[in-house]
Amino acid sequence: MAIEVDLSGSVVLVTGGVRGVGAGISRVFLDAGATVVTCARRPGDAPVESSGRTAEYLPCDVRDGDAVTALVDAIVARYGRLDHVVNNAGGAPFAPAATASKNFHSKIVELNLLAPLLVSQAANAVMQTQETGGSIVMVSSVSGHRPSPGSAAYGAAKAGIDSLVSSLAIEWAPKVRINSVIVGMVHTESSHLHYGDQDGIDAVGATVPLGRLAAPEEIGRCALFLSSPLASYVTGGTLLAHGGGERPAFLDAATVNETAAAPH
Repeated sequence: MAIEVDLSGSVVLVTGGVRGVGAGISRVFLDAGATVVTCARRPGDAPVESSGRTAEYLPCDVRDGDAVTALVDAIVARYGRLDHVVNNAGGAPFAPAATASKNFHSKIVELNLLAPLLVSQAANAVMQTQETGGSIVMVSSVSGHRPSPGSAAYGAAKAGIDSLVSSLAIEWAPKVRINSVIVGMVHTESSHLHYGDQDGIDAVGATVPLGRLAAPEEIGRCALFLSSPLASYVTGGTLLAHGGGERPAFLDAATVNETAAAPH
């Protein structure tokens, strides 16, 4: 798919941008002509490349405030500016809330809520001094807007992200726009850990109205739109990227004709 947005000359930081959804986001911004800097605790298995261009990788634990400040300082020292941030780093393993430790819950909230706030604070400090300001996109999740059994702390943190966006959009306007992409299920190299083999992945995809899981680049294009001049009047918003969501369970359980009128 041709990229019509041109971000040539802009500098973008994608946290967790070396694998999975993050790598897809990085590739889309490379396609749009941006200089892309990725960060993660460990590099990916291969450099992130697209359109004959390569994203730069810098190591950073985004939960560490001092490391985040050093990261942003390094980007500004090298490129002279920071125009866009995509806060993608996050995630959580399956763990029942009743038995997960206090330390486990704390680390999940730290990674998925506090770390994006730290990165955003550091980026905002730079963007407020730039004539053209900047934009921040949070990668949120449908887990923050529906029950998230087995990842309750993660879902709560993602709900917090979307609340945070609405507040920061007011505090940091007009120089900085901030929005979130509420992401559904995505097909990555780790999908088998969540859904099983290819048959399981296909079966899960069939439950989505669009009939499949998203590709990482599709999430990247949502982030690109929110970062671009096309979204110049969009801030404090959320963009749903979930393929239509989930079919209500009662529709499969009901014994009446499917053409019957829906309840009011």
